Amino acid sequence: MIEQTESMLANLLNDLPHTSLPIYAKVKHAITHKISTGEWQEDQRVPSETELVKALGVSRMTVNRALRELTAEGLLTRQQGLGTFVAKKKAHSALFEVHNIADEIAARGHEHKAALLVIESGQASVEEAMMLGVRTHHTIFRSVVLHFENTLPIQIEERVVNATLAPEYDQQDFTQYTSYEYLMQVAPMTEGEHLVEAVLPSDIECERLRIDANEPCLQIKRRTWSGDDIVTATRLLHPGSRFQLFGHFGR
Repeated sequence: MIEQTESMLANLLNDLPHTSLPIYAKVKHAITHKISTGEWQEDQRVPSETELVKALGVSRMTVNRALRELTAEGLLTRQQGLGTFVAKKKAHSALFEVHNIADEIAARGHEHKAALLVIESGQASVEEAMMLGVRTHHTIFRSVVLHFENTLPIQIEERVVNATLAPEYDQQDFTQYTSYEYLMQVAPMTEGEHLVEAVLPSDIECERLRIDANEPCLQIKRRTWSGDDIVTATRLLHPGSRFQLFGHFGR
């Protein structure tokens, strides 16, 4: 146990960033770096507050705040009477930002894979026209992609795209790169909106996500703009047990 603790503390001081950040934020950064690089592994007990104070030369209050915030953010978990441990990685996405799911999965040290279930062109229905801000019968593309983290399905992505802004959308291979990557090249996003809800999945969604019918899912409805035009309207569905949203507010 002593050797393990010494190993976990090795070079931790060197990972403190040389910036004007508050000291507790520097401690958070150093610990987050150890976790993201895999040096501190899932379920591994982290050094105690006393050990961290001694190794880093900071106050106990500083260490306590860093650990509390990392616990609140889901990177650490505290077990009464046992200590603090590196939490199991749970898929998450930033609430107020739009990211490439492949990058988010890679950042967790896992492998992203995708299955293209549907890709087609058509004329916009009344509902689709309203979502995209176009006239009915405007040419659009529809796609459904199932995203995997390692071998586990983590997201169903249903997307409607304005064909005028992304005319070659239906010719892309979204098993090799994501729709996000393609759309950011042809119609870079300048604005977006989210609507987040808890929903129960349909039978086919349960089958695709390999979940029970009574497992709630997190649904994100998103629209993104490029300049004055709406590029895409998207519905993202995630199993509640495998996903969380994270947001940070400034003071």
